[in-house]
Amino acid sequence: MVVIPTFNEAANIARLIPQLLELNFDLLVVDDSSTDGTPEIVSAFAKQSERVHLLSRPGKMGLGSAYREGFARLLKDEYQVIIQMDADGSHRVADLRRMLEFQQDHPACDVVIGSRWTAGGAVENWPKKRELLSRTANLYSRKLLGLKVKDNTAGFRIYRSELLKKIKLSEVTSEGYAFQIEMTRSATMAGANIAEVPILFVEREFGTSKMSGKIIREALIKVTKWGLLQIIGRQLLMKRSETLLIMLTKK
Repeated sequence: MVVIPTFNEAANIARLIPQLLELNFDLLVVDDSSTDGTPEIVSAFAKQSERVHLLSRPGKMGLGSAYREGFARLLKDEYQVIIQMDADGSHRVADLRRMLEFQQDHPACDVVIGSRWTAGGAVENWPKKRELLSRTANLYSRKLLGLKVKDNTAGFRIYRSELLKKIKLSEVTSEGYAFQIEMTRSATMAGANIAEVPILFVEREFGTSKMSGKIIREALIKVTKWGLLQIIGRQLLMKRSETLLIMLTKK
């Protein structure tokens, strides 16, 4: 199953759904009350194919919330492989095919990330300011949280359901792009085998980007908080170890 959150993506979703149907997957579009005709377009496809499903929500509730609700529904329906991707055309179906081939060739891999910043990955039609922001955010989260993934903010992913069941999705609270970082962190803490496959990320042709100052602030605040908690946790562990060592030495 492919999960695609939408908010006013009519022009893009109309082009994306036919491409995904060629892959013989089920599709779940989680729409946050779009006003541009997005839900009507998805409903029209759903009438033509039983593999297309629409989950309409009462308002703009956020990216993270859309994925949490979508994941919960698909886990309940016992899907074994769950794919997440954007609706804006930046995630190419050609790259999804390559990611799927990798996932099938590596059954021990719990998460496959379509990565812009691993070797071979690239972006197209992005302004330098946007690229610098993404690279800096990934470097900051990687260093502060000790993550090995080079593209922690990537939203193009393939999850095995076993991993999503291990992660307590109700405790993943981020709503913007911090959601991707939090999922990477949660997967790492769950001992997941994570792999990155290089992709070409293409800037949208239609519609408006959802990036905002609020989203950037959320990511910065949360990553800093998680990093500080990890540092404090390590310090407490070291102190406990030192205390134990002293006690054993005295004995």
